[in-house]
Amino acid sequence: MNEQDIPIDIHLNKLLDWLISRRICPRDWQKNVIAVRKNINNAIQDMPAVDEIANLLAGTYINFFHCQRIVELLKETESSSKNIFGKYSSQRMKDWLEILKLYEKDNIYLAEAAQLLLRNIVYELPSLKRQLMKCKQIQEESTKKEADYAKNENAMRENYLSSCQNIGIEGKNIKKELLSLLDELPGALNAIAASAKDLSSIRNYYVSFLNFTLKKNMEGDCLLLLKHIIEKGNTTTFEWRTGEPPEVVEVTTPVLPLDVDCASTEAAEDQIDFGDFVTNSESGDDRSSSSPNGDFVHVDRDECKPDNGDQIDFGDSDINWDISVETSGTNNTAPFQVLDDGEGGKVARGFDALSVLENESTRNSFYNDLLELTTFLEQRLLEAETAGSDVLSSSLFHNAPSILQMQSTDGLKDMLNVVKSLSMQLMTTKLKHLYLIKSSPRYVDRLVDSLKSKLETAERMVDCQKAVKLKYHEAVKEEKTLDPKIRLIVEKTKILLSEVEQDISKRYKNRRVNIMGGLSAIQQINVY
Repeated sequence: MNEQDIPIDIHLNKLLDWLISRRICPRDWQKNVIAVRKNINNAIQDMPAVDEIANLLAGTYINFFHCQRIVELLKETESSSKNIFGKYSSQRMKDWLEILKLYEKDNIYLAEAAQLLLRNIVYELPSLKRQLMKCKQIQEESTKKEADYAKNENAMRENYLSSCQNIGIEGKNIKKELLSLLDELPGALNAIAASAKDLSSIRNYYVSFLNFTLKKNMEGDCLLLLKHIIEKGNTTTFEWRTGEPPEVVEVTTPVLPLDVDCASTEAAEDQIDFGDFVTNSESGDDRSSSSPNGDFVHVDRDECKPDNGDQIDFGDSDINWDISVETSGTNNTAPFQVLDDGEGGKVARGFDALSVLENESTRNSFYNDLLELTTFLEQRLLEAETAGSDVLSSSLFHNAPSILQMQSTDGLKDMLNVVKSLSMQLMTTKLKHLYLIKSSPRYVDRLVDSLKSKLETAERMVDCQKAVKLKYHEAVKEEKTLDPKIRLIVEKTKILLSEVEQDISKRYKNRRVNIMGGLSAIQQINVY
């Protein structure tokens, strides 16, 4: 094989050392190239308006091969500056010819080109490529996060609308709508009391079962509040407690604000005023009263004066304004005191003025009665289904009353469904909130804050979407800047690589020169 056919393989990382070891370039080439770079910086300040020269000077580091091309172009633009001896009198040409002369001294241009190849291929291009990949990654992450934030926003808004729907409001002016719901509470409770009449036969069945199994009369000790509501409806607590309807009902009605702005912090006068019925005693001078038939009238102490103008003494000697409610056992019965208003009438006020289903204590007792009845029916149904036949018609109940013997499994299921339906009516989400609003003015603000927090979270999700969308556009903008820059460096690095290989080849009788790790590395980087 001829020597001409043997290629010269030089690894890119060893190219500069190879040139120095072959004494093509000196070891101290860097100190000589400083003067060259200084002359180039001065020379490029005054250049003719030629597109190719502008392209050579733009984008990448100017090297010896660029300078050669600039001189060739200047020979055309500066041809008129030749003197009679064939030399150029143009200062531009003189500057660039001097640059080429300094470059060619000790072949420092070749050492500089080798260093430039190493910097571009090993450091510059991989760094730009990593920035480009990071931009793409940011775009992908931003798109995913934006979708997640939008999903969370929709979820919070749906949660808000669902919560408002469960409470029974639209959600446009939360506090005002919540306070207006209090008007619906008496009607809802009266409807529940009316539905409770359907439990009369079920209660009788339960009482008969207890009477038969315990061998004693349980009528006066079993589900008393349920019995009271079945027989008399949603009466005042006074009537349940004393057994007699009041002649006068003094009830302090909540004072609702006329205009409630749920988007701002309300002043003290905009708060719901529940009066003093939340305590065990009444205070204050203005009272609303009603007759036993439910027609409300206004009672003012100032009107209760003798004709002679003397103030009536409201001390303990005339009327006891404090009502002591004492419970006894689970039946909520208590020794009672019939209060006299001075003319032999019975007055209900405070908790006594509330209906039994408005009063938290009696309402809980009623609910407990329903739970007791539910548990009993579930147990009876389980026994009937386990026995595989109607257990209540077995020999155990041979001498039982007909109401016990005639019940079937389907009948027990129907009774259980009726009781559970009434329990659910009493404890719907809407009514639970109304009970708390009725009993606590502060609960309104807490509920408003809870609902508004859902909307605030949704708004934060909107802000997060805007932030990630901005980040996405910034990444796209940076990618558009990096992409052409990488392409330009790749293109000019390929040209420089080829020129260095040709220059070295000329020094070794045009043998083929391969700079290993150069072109392959560029091709890997230049993948889009």
